[in-house]
Amino acid sequence: MARNPAPARDRPWRRPGTLRYALSRIRGVARPPVTVTDPPAGLRVERDVAVPTRDGTILRVNVFRDAESGARPVILSIHPYGKDNLPRRRGSRWTFSVQYRILRQPRPVTFSALTGWEAPDPAWWTARGFVVVNADSRGCGRSEGTGKLLSRQEAEDSYDVVQWIAGQPWSDGRVVMLGVSYLAISQYAVAALRPPALRAICPWEGFTDAYRDLTFPGGVRELGFTRMWSRNVRRDTRQAYDLERMQDAHPLRDDFWRSVVPDLPAIEVPMLVCGSFSDNNLHSRGSIRAFTRAGSTHARLYIHRGGKWATFYSEPALAEQLKFFRGVLDGGPGSRSVRLEVREDRDTVAAVREEADWPLARTHWRPLYLGGAATLAPDRPADAGTVAFQTHSRAAVFSWTVPMDLELTGPMAARLWVRLDGCDDANLFVGVEKWRRGRFVGFEGSYGYGRDRVSTGWQRVALRTLDPDLSRPWEPVAACTEPRPVSAGEIVEVNVALGPSATLFRAGERLRLVIAGRWLCPRNPLTGQLPAAYAPSPRGRVTLHWGPRHDAHLLVPEIP
Repeated sequence: MARNPAPARDRPWRRPGTLRYALSRIRGVARPPVTVTDPPAGLRVERDVAVPTRDGTILRVNVFRDAESGARPVILSIHPYGKDNLPRRRGSRWTFSVQYRILRQPRPVTFSALTGWEAPDPAWWTARGFVVVNADSRGCGRSEGTGKLLSRQEAEDSYDVVQWIAGQPWSDGRVVMLGVSYLAISQYAVAALRPPALRAICPWEGFTDAYRDLTFPGGVRELGFTRMWSRNVRRDTRQAYDLERMQDAHPLRDDFWRSVVPDLPAIEVPMLVCGSFSDNNLHSRGSIRAFTRAGSTHARLYIHRGGKWATFYSEPALAEQLKFFRGVLDGGPGSRSVRLEVREDRDTVAAVREEADWPLARTHWRPLYLGGAATLAPDRPADAGTVAFQTHSRAAVFSWTVPMDLELTGPMAARLWVRLDGCDDANLFVGVEKWRRGRFVGFEGSYGYGRDRVSTGWQRVALRTLDPDLSRPWEPVAACTEPRPVSAGEIVEVNVALGPSATLFRAGERLRLVIAGRWLCPRNPLTGQLPAAYAPSPRGRVTLHWGPRHDAHLLVPEIP
């Protein structure tokens, strides 16, 4: 068999510039760019108001409203983080959540002292004619009972809170929902139940499939954020289960994981969904899935690649949220639209424009084939070739020099042909990078990581079987229901889904594909993607094959 020269191998978790980045992280921990403003005068706050649910359990909510105004539309957020965990004054300064220190803040963040973690700012929204309700979910804060995360019970509780709000004298009977992360996730399931008073939802970065989006992307176990978040939930709330223990009990995508997936097609209320490309490890895919699969005919997808909290509390995002809610409440016509942001690098926005849908209808899906001499190329190689790497020490690398300015917007997918030696299973980590003049180009990533790649994907080889009903060429979806270990000498096809992105490559820049058996980011908390971590592969060797019999390629979304 003819072989091309061996492609380059790399250690993508070792990139130049780590010292400079670590110093910036230390400065951010010491003095994060967060400003807390004093509560406004004249705002009425009712705390621990009791809300009965259908089974008699009492939930507690805080209500923020203008004391001089009458009945108003209401913004609701409901979550497990404690509605009373608010900034506190110490001397002449306000404190704020320690997470703003631990997680890097790339831009200034400003909110009032009435603002809970990832919740809407009552001071801002009440000044614009809304009442704001912040609720402790069952088993959390000052609410009664024992909670069940992401469950139908949680959705029914939210339904009951929505309908209770509609009957209060300070409410005009119309409720909308708004919030980030879990405060976004909780919106999908209740919207699918269609409470009559719910007029719209604005899930700002929220996953929709806990197994595929967070706990086992591609069947690979997530060990960092899930563990940290679950242990905080166990310490601070009363829950029937947490996600870390469910990882132990349910490593495959079984009935439990399917039971906590919201019924997206049942959602009919208008939606403003934030689909951040800077949260690929957690919310990006689920947000896009919500927009593409929900039943709402009035839906808008707001795409950005900035910092999570800096964007949510920014004036442009607040204006977008306010315009959406007012349009819905005023009875404006419905439509489907996308606000798309394209970046050249972490700090350079190349374009912001309006689109009609996702993926973009004019996308040209181009395969870039793996080949010898560390190349990716539009033409399939005539000769067969291989490259091998150890699962714990190296990565295979393939590059394509972009011949002209080119926008790649949409999901990507890698088709690999894999042989394993020394093990019968492996976790594959696949990244797409941008390089400029020989230097790695970083982007904003999950948990405030400022040296992210263009896109990343994960796939456990033994769980490579695809779900035929959900998979598309540009979006392979692994079923993750039945392991198929690899036999000795067997070469198997493995399809890896990479998260959505929107990136402008300039002529002469390089697109780089990296493939490894371990996580692609550093483990150091100052230079890595804290707290993201993933199960490594068993020790062994991975051999990648390409050529006439093995159509190994990266499928990229070219935008004419």
